[in-house]
Amino acid sequence: MKKLVQTVSLILLCGLISCAQTPEEPTVAPQPDPAVAPAPPGKKKKIKLAILLDTSGSMSGLLEQAKNQLWKIVNQLAKAKDDQGEDPEIELALYQYGNDGLSITNGYVQQISGFTSELDEISEQLFALTTNGGSEYCGTVIKTSLQELQWSDSQEDLQLIFIAGNEPFTQGEISYYSACSMANEQSVVINTIFCGEYQQGIQTYWKDGADRGNGKYLNIDHDAQIVHINTPYDTSITALNSQLNNTYVPYGAQGAIKKQKQLSQDANAQSYGSANTAKRVISKAGKVYKNKYWDLVDAADEKDFEIKNVPTQELPEQMRTMTDEQKKAYITQQKQERLAVKQRIKQLSSKREEYVQNEKAKRAEGDVNQLDDAIIEAIVDQAMEKSFSFEKDQ
Repeated sequence: MKKLVQTVSLILLCGLISCAQTPEEPTVAPQPDPAVAPAPPGKKKKIKLAILLDTSGSMSGLLEQAKNQLWKIVNQLAKAKDDQGEDPEIELALYQYGNDGLSITNGYVQQISGFTSELDEISEQLFALTTNGGSEYCGTVIKTSLQELQWSDSQEDLQLIFIAGNEPFTQGEISYYSACSMANEQSVVINTIFCGEYQQGIQTYWKDGADRGNGKYLNIDHDAQIVHINTPYDTSITALNSQLNNTYVPYGAQGAIKKQKQLSQDANAQSYGSANTAKRVISKAGKVYKNKYWDLVDAADEKDFEIKNVPTQELPEQMRTMTDEQKKAYITQQKQERLAVKQRIKQLSSKREEYVQNEKAKRAEGDVNQLDDAIIEAIVDQAMEKSFSFEKDQ
């Protein structure tokens, strides 16, 4: 009996010792869960892109790059095609973190915009951001974005997080390796962009974060001077913007407000010069810029849309006395005009892009790595892994 008691005690003791030990963290990131469902037949594939920006006091340069380069990133996304040659659905989300103006209870993290295809909303919120102080918790903002955003459950979709900052990746109560593990389970790729020297980003675990998140580690000079290449085509492209805006037919409770936001974001782009204005106009003429929730022309492209279901008081004044057939004819007329303007912008865009590439080759500016370069490089590489491709011309 004494031997039996000793044996049981020994087993219990071993069990306690085993429970008390902390397992080592894996050195290799877990692979995405193969059980994630493929996209149903006939359903459009998606590209979901969440940008997490450090807005602490030292990050004003990063913020300026984001404001300057949003439309270049959008223009790259507009070239995407899935493996069937179809246009994917594209949505962007935006977070800020590390700003002392945010609540400490949320780990200094704030969702600026959930996933949306309404890019004027993203632009408006981005231009409203400012920098202030900061404690930068990378693990916290990654985990928060994974929990709050509506990610896809299809492994065929491309889902990317880009997190940019310059403080150690290890800060905060939530470990980045547990956040990366959560991303792996949701088939979300984490790309890290360190604002500083490449080797310093490795030493402060930004590369390890990308490795664990199955993404790319990149570094940028966030304080580098932003150079826009002006072209002979910018004035003509900008002139077409007014014609393009005139084809929008606002409706619904928010229609007039959203239309005003469109004009406000035109002005924000213009504040960075003619080249940046041209990039925004090109984006508006592309496939990613859609406003079905406030514009009748985009809304009419939806298969379940019926103009008769729109309350009269939610229509623009010039349409309220029209019959349903007259309303349809008016919307079709605006759509045809929009397509014609977009085609002219597209033609000028191709010429502009050729001019820019030639100028870059002369100036050897390709060596300057900034936010848009880092994001576009990763998007292209990771999209190809999901059988997406990119058109040569938008």
